[in-house]
Amino acid sequence: MPGQDNDDLLRPREVAEIFGVRTTTIARWAREGRLSPLLTPGGHRRYRRAAILRLLAADQPAPEETLLAQDAARLYEQGWSIRQVAERFGCGYGVMRRLLAAQVRLRDRGGYRPGRGEGGGDGH
Repeated sequence: MPGQDNDDLLRPREVAEIFGVRTTTIARWAREGRLSPLLTPGGHRRYRRAAILRLLAADQPAPEETLLAQDAARLYEQGWSIRQVAERFGCGYGVMRRLLAAQVRLRDRGGYRPGRGEGGGDGH
């Protein structure tokens, strides 16, 4: 793009890494108008770095959301499943999983916590 420094333009994959989401989420955000892509001559989407960083700064959680995340992490660490914690807080599994992953190290599907003994299992 003439007059545009390529270092200031990000590919969808790079934007997805910044936000910790999938590239399909970036495409959806663009369709919804949350992001404004530029199109290359070949029709590929690129995003201005400054606009992405502004959106990222505005996307920081409110103090109430931080408290919710800490409460959810506390329940999860007490042995609640992600699904149980999500139901308790009235949100979807995927949302709660992402929220918890930012707070604590998630257990694997068998209930085994790496570094906490051998053999796995759910302790029954």
